[in-house]
Order: sequence, then structure tokens, then C-alpha cells
Amino acid sequence: MNNILVPIGTSPDSFQTLQYAVDFASEFGAKVYVMDVFSVTTAVGSLANVEEKVAKSSKEHLKEVIDQVDTKGVEVKMATYNGDIIDGLKSINKELGIDLIIIAPKSNDIQEELYLGNTSGRIIKQIEIPTLIVPKGTIFKPMKKILTAFGSGILKRSSILAPLVMIKNKFRSEVSLLLVKRPGYTEDDLKVNTALMDLSTQLTITENGTTYLGVTEYFQKEHPDMLCVFRRKRGFFKKLWEKNTIPKSEFFAKIPVLVLSVKKD
Repeated sequence: MNNILVPIGTSPDSFQTLQYAVDFASEFGAKVYVMDVFSVTTAVGSLANVEEKVAKSSKEHLKEVIDQVDTKGVEVKMATYNGDIIDGLKSINKELGIDLIIIAPKSNDIQEELYLGNTSGRIIKQIEIPTLIVPKGTIFKPMKKILTAFGSGILKRSSILAPLVMIKNKFRSEVSLLLVKRPGYTEDDLKVNTALMDLSTQLTITENGTTYLGVTEYFQKEHPDMLCVFRRKRGFFKKLWEKNTIPKSEFFAKIPVLVLSVKKD
């Protein structure tokens, strides 16, 4: 794990997410890129240096956030982008090769009851980069117990599991697998990828209406330090495909959630 990206919004608590990212990165010897996105459209005849001024202000904001963090020797670099955040993330990933995005569940959204705000929801929905969702105020600690939940054991590429494997190896984590049989499941769904099976000696199979409901039921028994799920069209974040927000009451707001990318089901 070499490059970790932390998108920063206007929240005064942004430094908390960055501190977590720095602490996490220090365990892997990774670099951290702090990113701010702004949107400036310069009309014909307007001041040509407007974008330059806004970019400068954006960098000053990032510097203020970084100054609140104990970097612990981790290399922290700044990145700004004029345009939409999704385009910005794709651009920086193309340039640098991002191994992991670390975000807070809710960014620039005043509805405190929401777990995922519009921006963080769009990132989870539209970006095919492994993402770690870290609740605000979470202090980094090694993930000793990881619950990995899925509704299908099919994985086109074992490399999808790379971030989970690295975390498991680094912290010697105990990984529990939870396969949720949902309505309409196929026999192929029950064939668990061998690389996934190699991560754990414990596979639990449960039957429920959605992967989410299966996890909710099992979560209380396990009390994991981290939840790992897959970004699928019919997976854990199914509700997210319908809208970009998820109420906190329907989600786990206390532990980090690792979302792994599955491009095609």
C-alpha cells in the first residue's frame, strides 16, 4: 500500500479523518495525499486569475487542516482540483495510482441523522477504488477482528482482496466470513472464491432478505473492529444505488467499513 487519498471537505472536523489516515499510513509506510475540490467557471471577459486565487485559497485550507495533525513522519502532500469531485478522484488516481481512499461517512451535509452524505455517497457509488469509511472522531487502532460480509462468493479477480489481505497480514487480524443467502441467489453464489476462503477458517452462512440485514443480525454476536463489504450492484450498499444517502439508523456508525471494488458481478 503506497498511496492513500483523503478528500477534505469544509467540515471543521476534517483533521480527525486525516489524523486517522496518517496513523493508518504510518503502519504501511504509505504516502498520504490530501485533496480539496472546488468549482470555478471563468466566463469570457472575467478576471483570468480567479481560478488561480481560488486554488490558492484551497491550498491554504488544506495546509490549515494538515497543521492540526501529528504527521508522525508520514509524507503528506496536497492536491487540488477544479471541477467535480468524482472527476477529480479519477484524475488523481490516473496520475498517481491510489491504493485506498479514506473518508468520513458524512461530508458537507447538515443532516446529522445521515450516515453517508451526498459527497461520500457518490464516492462509494461511482469510484472503483477501495475505500475505508471512518466514523468521525475514530482513533486509529489495529483491526484485530474483521467481519467480511457478502451475498455472493463469486470474485472475478482475487486481487480485489488486496487491501483486506494487507490489513490482515499487518495486524494479524482474525477474519470471519459471512455469506448471506438472499432471495434469488444461485448455486454459484454459494461457491466462495478460494482466495476469500484462504483468509479465514470461519465461514457462516445465513439467510436473509438483503446482505445488510444479514450483517445486522450477525454483527451483534461478533463485535468486529472493522466491517468489510463489496461494492456490488446487488450488494451491501444496494440502497445506495437508489440514492446517495443512507440514514445512520440503518447503518453502523461506530467502526470503520472497508468497501472493496467489484467492477462486474
